[in-house]
Amino acid sequence: MFTIHKEEINWGGRTLTLETGRIARQADAAVLATLGETVVLCAVTAAKSVKEGQDFFPLTVH
Repeated sequence: MFTIHKEEINWGGRTLTLETGRIARQADAAVLATLGETVVLCAVTAAKSVKEGQDFFPLTVH
């Protein structure tokens, strides 16, 4: 159904898991990082074209 990619590496004696394709599929890219009991989701979206006359891009963090 969906392509889920998962990588596990040893980081400081613990397992770091990086996973994509399971959640936040509406984003252009998303990675779920898990280390012990800590889980972080990083999701990125981008516009398909540049706005006319805009010489910078606003960064919004939620």
